[in-house]
Amino acid sequence: MIVAPDSPFSAARPAVSTPESAFDPELGWFQDGPAQGYADHGSPTMSLMASSEPAPRHTLDSAEMGAIAHLYRGEVYRSTIWRTRLDNTTNWAIVTMGIALSTTFSSPEASPLPLVLVGLLLAVFLGMEARRYRYFNVWRARARWLERNFYAPIFTGEAHDDSWKDVLARDYTAPRHHISFVRAAGRRLRRNYVWILAIQATAYYGKIAIHPTPALTLTELIDRAAVGPIPGWIVLIMGFAYNFGWLAFALGTMWLDQREHGTKGDQVAMG
Repeated sequence: MIVAPDSPFSAARPAVSTPESAFDPELGWFQDGPAQGYADHGSPTMSLMASSEPAPRHTLDSAEMGAIAHLYRGEVYRSTIWRTRLDNTTNWAIVTMGIALSTTFSSPEASPLPLVLVGLLLAVFLGMEARRYRYFNVWRARARWLERNFYAPIFTGEAHDDSWKDVLARDYTAPRHHISFVRAAGRRLRRNYVWILAIQATAYYGKIAIHPTPALTLTELIDRAAVGPIPGWIVLIMGFAYNFGWLAFALGTMWLDQREHGTKGDQVAMG
């Protein structure tokens, strides 16, 4: 029914403003106003912007395809650079451990203290490597995301959802780390540093067991672990707490990774 402007029906019904489009940060696209609005007096009205038609899909042209190819090359290059920086930190830890081993086993009378102090340096190197891994993971995640959602559908010929472009666009407009410092440290610990720490512990207990002569009793072994005024039994307890603390940290961060991404971590792309 068409109502004239001077009709009494037009005066009885208050005007309802047309809802405006709003950007939904959770969905990542512009959505129309609500399907139902309410006038000042509370009566429901239908939105003129609501539509059940699917949004048109954007097809990439040749120029955009070339730009994405160059973008992928750049992300791979940056991830390679930060991967090299990760390897440098691991090399520092290995060289430092080698120096401590050489000093400790240089003679039977040499002190095992360098093997104790090198544990502090290993913790510092692990912290540095965890920080670098967080940056490396940003570039790696973007390159992996392009491989799974852009290149893989080209090879398989399967249709893919265009929402992957929204995820990547948000990561460029609001960049952030995809992994926490704790989880990054746990990953580097499980992959590299757990073996370095195992060598450190084995070398330390082997040193006090065989030098200067093989220990014949447990009491003699404990006495050799003494560092200055600190009794040997306290040093050994601190050593066990140190090693089992790293083990608990590795297992705890592995549980955090599994809770975040499941047990199949190789299928993780963004983060």
